[in-house]
Amino acid sequence: MSLWHNFWGHLTTILRHKKMVKRYCFRAGLYRQGISHDWSKYSPVEFWNGVRYYQGGKRSPNTAEKEDKGYTAAWLHHKGRNRHHYEYWIDLPVDSSKGLQGMPMPARYVVEMFCDRMAASRNYNLDSYDDSFPLKYYEKNKGHYLMHPQTVELLERLLHMLAEEGEEKTFAYIRRELDLKHSPRF
Repeated sequence: MSLWHNFWGHLTTILRHKKMVKRYCFRAGLYRQGISHDWSKYSPVEFWNGVRYYQGGKRSPNTAEKEDKGYTAAWLHHKGRNRHHYEYWIDLPVDSSKGLQGMPMPARYVVEMFCDRMAASRNYNLDSYDDSFPLKYYEKNKGHYLMHPQTVELLERLLHMLAEEGEEKTFAYIRRELDLKHSPRF
């Protein structure tokens, strides 16, 4: 594929993803996060690596960059700037002998992560998406995740609710039961 094709394909994928996350975040009442979601994707390291490793909109360019170089500079940059990724919340506890651990994520970022997972699943499976996809992807990979138990509990509750009861009930639950207005922003 040409660089020009990759440029427009990657930009289109980002814009479609951001639009979906914004719509989901707005449904959850997270207006600021819906608007500012993934702004770092326009930074040079993330954007140009995304163009260089564009995968036709069928999988993440980060996977191809990692296969090529053994790491992904775009992902290392992205996860360190976006609080809706659990990797942002990995740190040493006060007792550093316990090693790296997942720190508790404020509910507003867990909900944004949930919205992000829905949008990514839909974006990469445009023709075949159903509400079970985000849960299936999570379960396939959860053995590798380093998340705080509270974060796991909330994310899994939302993913199961989406898969079993659908979007309407899940977003109604988020708006009704989760106190996102008082969840810290940092």
